[in-house]
Amino acid sequence: MIKHQYSQRVYFSDTDCQGIVYHAKYLDFAEHARSEMIRESVNQNEMLKNHAAFVLKEINVVYNMPAKLDDILFVHTTIESLKTFSVVLKQEIKRNNELICVVKVKIACINLENNTVLKISDYLTQ
Repeated sequence: MIKHQYSQRVYFSDTDCQGIVYHAKYLDFAEHARSEMIRESVNQNEMLKNHAAFVLKEINVVYNMPAKLDDILFVHTTIESLKTFSVVLKQEIKRNNELICVVKVKIACINLENNTVLKISDYLTQ
C-alpha cells in the first residue's frame, strides 16, 4: 500500500479573522498532498500530452477540530482501494497526533478528447 506524507503550514490567508482555518482550505491542503503523491510516480505532463487526466468523482470530509494560524499540519495519504477504473484515497490531516479532519476521495482517469473512462492502472499503480 502506498503511503505518503506532506506537511503544510497554516498561513493567514488560510484563516478567518480569528485565526481558524476556513473549512474549504482543507480541500486545498488535501489536493496539494495528493498532487505531490501522484507526482512521485506519474508524469502528469505526459498524461496530458496523451489526452489523459485524473478527475475527482467523489469527495467526503469529516471535520474533528479546527486548525489554527501557524500550525504545521501533516497530510497522511494512503490508497484505500485500487480498482480498474478508480482509486480511493484516505487523507488524514493532523497536527502532531491530533486528527483535524479526514478526507476521502475517489479519483478516476479520463480521456480528455472524448470524456471516456480509462483504466487507472495504466497510469497509477501500487
